[in-house]
Amino acid sequence: MSNKKGMAKREAYAKKQEEQGKSVIKWIAIGLIVLAVIYYVWTLTIIS
Repeated sequence: MSNKKGMAKREAYAKKQEEQGKSVIKWIAIGLIVLAVIYYVWTLTIIS
């Protein structure tokens, strides 16, 4: 019986970790896009 509880806890933990990982990846991608836009604007101001 406790083995089933342990498996359920591990599965719940794995699902939680996966969701947190996806969130981190999303924020890293957003950060990179924002940095790319800032760099683009910065290069336009230098060239002009």
